[in-house]
Amino acid sequence: MSTGPSRPEAPWDLSFLRVGAVVTAGVAAVAASVTGLLAGWDDAIGVLVGAVVVTAFFVVSGVVVAWAGRIDDSFTLPAALGAFFVKALLLFAVLNALPENGWLDRRTLAWAVVVGALLWSGVQLRWVWTRPLYYVTPPPPPPTGGSARPRGGPATRG
Repeated sequence: MSTGPSRPEAPWDLSFLRVGAVVTAGVAAVAASVTGLLAGWDDAIGVLVGAVVVTAFFVVSGVVVAWAGRIDDSFTLPAALGAFFVKALLLFAVLNALPENGWLDRRTLAWAVVVGALLWSGVQLRWVWTRPLYYVTPPPPPPTGGSARPRGGPATRG
């Protein structure tokens, strides 16, 4: 393990958070509307709260893992596991603190969290599968602003 200085050039990309939030917002809007019509608007609020909880959890995890990865790649797994443990404890505490017969249905909220986590996992999988992942660091891009032909060579064949 390296405990050297921070590595700001580390390629930790958090763009999946935007994609996940947009997909979650769309699915949550449809799910809340359907739930509201079929089960009641209190349950629809549970769906929306569940979507917000899952989005917040994935954002926190992404930021924590990226932060740890900028320090050293070997810190990412402990950071991810630690963040997951803390978030699971918080979710358990929140669900247990809600009144059993309160305005927010705990079961609807819990199912929304489960479905939201599966949705976010699918978004992350698709995001990873569609990105070029390198086994070694790729070479730097060529400098811009100059001629595309090599120096010293003829411009055209004669």
